[in-house]
This record gives sequence, structure tokens and C-alpha cells, in this order.
Amino acid sequence: MVSLMDDSPTNAAEFTVSELSGSIRRTVEDAFGNVRVRGEISGYRGPHSSGHAYFSLKDDRARIEAVIWKGVFSRLKHRPEEGLEVIASGKITTYAGSSKYQIVIEALEPAGAGALMALIEERRRKLAAEGLFDEGRKQLLPYMPMVIGVVTSPTGAVIRDILHRIEDRFPVHVIVWPVRVQGDTSGDEVSRAINGFNAFSPNGRIRRPDLIIVARGGGSLEDLWGFNDEAVVRAAAASDIPLISAVGHETDWTLIDHASDRRAPTPTGAAEMAVPVKADLEAHLATLAARLRSAQTRTLDRRRETVRGLARALPTLDSVLALPRQRLDRSAQSLGRALELNTANRRRRFEQQAARITPVALVSALREKRQQVRDKIARMDRVQERRIDALRARLERHAQSVATLPRRIREAHSRGLERLTDLGRRRDSAMSLMLDQHKRGLGAQSRMLQSLSYQSVLGRGFAVVRGQDRALLSRAAQVETGTMIAVEFADGEVSALASSSDQPISAPKKPARAKAGKSKEPGQGSLF
Repeated sequence: MVSLMDDSPTNAAEFTVSELSGSIRRTVEDAFGNVRVRGEISGYRGPHSSGHAYFSLKDDRARIEAVIWKGVFSRLKHRPEEGLEVIASGKITTYAGSSKYQIVIEALEPAGAGALMALIEERRRKLAAEGLFDEGRKQLLPYMPMVIGVVTSPTGAVIRDILHRIEDRFPVHVIVWPVRVQGDTSGDEVSRAINGFNAFSPNGRIRRPDLIIVARGGGSLEDLWGFNDEAVVRAAAASDIPLISAVGHETDWTLIDHASDRRAPTPTGAAEMAVPVKADLEAHLATLAARLRSAQTRTLDRRRETVRGLARALPTLDSVLALPRQRLDRSAQSLGRALELNTANRRRRFEQQAARITPVALVSALREKRQQVRDKIARMDRVQERRIDALRARLERHAQSVATLPRRIREAHSRGLERLTDLGRRRDSAMSLMLDQHKRGLGAQSRMLQSLSYQSVLGRGFAVVRGQDRALLSRAAQVETGTMIAVEFADGEVSALASSSDQPISAPKKPARAKAGKSKEPGQGSLF
């Protein structure tokens, strides 16, 4: 407020920018604390990194900024989408940073069924463009599943209808995954249930279903909205297990119906699609069994007739054996005569051989054998004589070699002495060379040792100090006061008593003159 003493031309109050903005904000929020605005969403790009959502609501003539805080955004039943006509409930406020007014939305809903249908159609075109509704990717349903998974509410009439229908047609094991089929969390729960059934192991404690049924009773478009959720559609399309959608009545269509492998008009119809009728299967099996028995009987009858026909074409046993029997009889009749002829021929040959054996022939054969023995003995004598001559010649050659043996030994001995003498000369020469080389190397090393030895340094006035244990002392800190140390000079080594560095070094006292008749050798004084 301004004072009356000021020189202002008017008496109007002055405000700061912040005060004016705050006043406008309070005025606007008091006047529009709870409003419902109908408009089209514009400029929506999804939630900000902070979790808040910023966009605009517009119609054909005006535009207003809108914001949804993070906590409200997570609870929305219908999320904002670009171009969607909605009814937003909230309050009008101002943003002092840019002098704008905006609506803070607390609830958001589509503007009528037409908007929802437009949203569904837009979402359907988007997912269809990704190929999620293609017929080529859909799977065939198993003819006789052993385990069926049902995704529905556990308390409604739908699950009872499905269980009763399966029990009547073909009882199998049913696993129910309880979900909410209506409300804000319906879509997330249904998608998690479908993914959960697919995550089961075929050999786990709970067996993986062979078929999934997603079911719900009839309702309005808003009631069935969770089954139009994009997450539900993607989960149904990605399911490795064949899936039947049974949402609503026959006239109700949702996006999961397009992505599922099969759509049932009602939940009861889904149960009928899932399993066959057991009684029909039994009747069909009985019919097939009767047909099988009839076919087997007809086959056996045809085979029996074929065997009988083949048997009639075969010859009888008498006809087959008649000719061999006749040959056997003829052979038996000629057998006796053949034996008599064979015996006569053998006797005749024996008599001919016996006629050839006479004493004269035996003596002549014996004489020939004796002559052969004498010839062999004569040949053996000649061979023995040749062997003896050969041995005698070898002995004579050996005797000559033995006679010349001493001379050859002397020659070999002289050659060995000459070789040993030569080797001795060569050894002496090599040893001399080796000794010269070692002497030269030793001299070089001795010179190197002298140049590196500390004793050469002692000649220049340095000394080596050692402790009582003969260990080298290179620092004054290593010497304790009152201990004996050894000091090595170039010409010898002396002992000394160590004292502290702050004590002065006194000059050595002159030795007293020796008394007459007594002489004392001067002693070594202290270096310190």
C-alpha cells in the first residue's frame, strides 16, 4: 500500500507481480474449483519423465492447457490419447511462470460411446498394421486337451458354466487363474494371467495348459473395455498356447477376439470348442471297433479261400512219389546182379596180381635193393674223405698264423708306443696353452679385484669401522657410546672406545719420562 504522503497522482494500491498472480489464481480457483470440460486431446506425447502428463484440450474455437499429476495419472481408467474427445473433470488454476491458465484434471473419460468406438477402431488399425491379427499366425486348437487354463473371475457364473459344460462333455483338468474382468486393473491382470500360463513348465509341479480360455459375461462397452487393452491383445497374440476368447455375448466384439486363435460367441460355446463330447467319441470308437472286427473277419475269409484255391492246384502226395518209387524198384531189381559182377571182377584182378608174384622176382628185387645200399655207402665214404681234407687244410692255415703271431704282436706294440708318445706331446702342449690362458685370466681378474677392493681406498686416508661382531658400521647412529669398535687402516687395524659426539676430544697426554734403569714403550692413544 502507498502512503498518502507519496507524490502518486492516484490513490490506487500497488501490487508486486507475485501478489497479483496469486490474487488472480485464488480468484480463478474459487470461481472454477470443480468443472467438467469437453474437448479433443491435442499435443499429447505420453507422460513426462517426472510421471506427470501435459497436453491441451481444444475445440473448433478455443484451446486450454491441461495437466494430470503423476498420482492421478496412475489411477485413470482411460489413458489420454492424441485426438481422443474426452470429458475432463478438475479445477481451473493459473501458472504464474507464463501467465497462463490451465485445468488440473482429476478424472478423464471418453466423450460417449462414439469416442470409445473411434478409439477402438484406431487401436485396431494400429495393431492390425503390426500383423497381430493375421490369420497365418493363428494356431490350431488341440483336439483333446488334457489341461485347460481359464482366465476369468472366480466368483461369476461364467466359470461355473464352463466347468459344468466341460464336465458334461469330456471331464479334463481345469486350472483357473482368477482376475478382475471389469475395472481399471482388468487389462493388466488378464495380460499377466496369459503370460503366466505360458511361463509354466511342461514338466513342472503344475502342468502347463494345452489350451487357454479367456472368458467374461456380457456387458456394456465400458464394462468390456479391459479386453480392448493393448497389453491384453499383445499377450494373446504372443501366446504359445492356443487361446479361445469368449468375452461378452455373440454380438459383442473386443480386440482380443481378433488376436485370439479362435473366438467363441459365449463362454459355454468356448467350453464346447475346447473338448469333444465323450459319449460321441465312445460311440464313434464302438463303431470303429465293429468295423475293424468286420474287416478282420472278411480279410480272414478271403485269405482262407485263397489258401483253399492254392491247395487245389497242388499235386497229391501219391503223384509226387510215383516216379521215385518206380526208379527205386528198378534199382532194387538190378542190385543183386551188379553185386555178382563186381565180385567176379575183383577176383579176376586179384588172380592177375597173384600170378605176377614169384620167387625169382622176389630175389631179383632183393638184389636191386642191396646194390642201391652199397652205392649209397660208397658215396658217403667219398663225402667223408672230402670233409676230412678240408678240415686238415684249415688246421694247417691256423698253424701258420700261430707261428707268425709274436712278430705281429711286436709290431702292434711298437705302433702303440709311438701313438702314446705322440699323444703325450700333444697333451703337454695343450696343458701349456691352457695354463697360459688361465694365468692371463687370473692376472686380469686380480688387477680388477685390486682396482675394486676397498683396501686401495684405505691408502688414500679412509678407514673401515667394524663393531664387536665384526659387522661393518656405515653410520654414526649404529655406534653405541661406550662400546669397542675396530678401525682398519691401510697398514693395520686398531681398537677404540666410542664416546658421544658432544664430548670434546682431549689431546693425548705426553708419556712420563722413564726412570733411570726402567724403560717403557709408548702405548697407543685413543683416536677420540
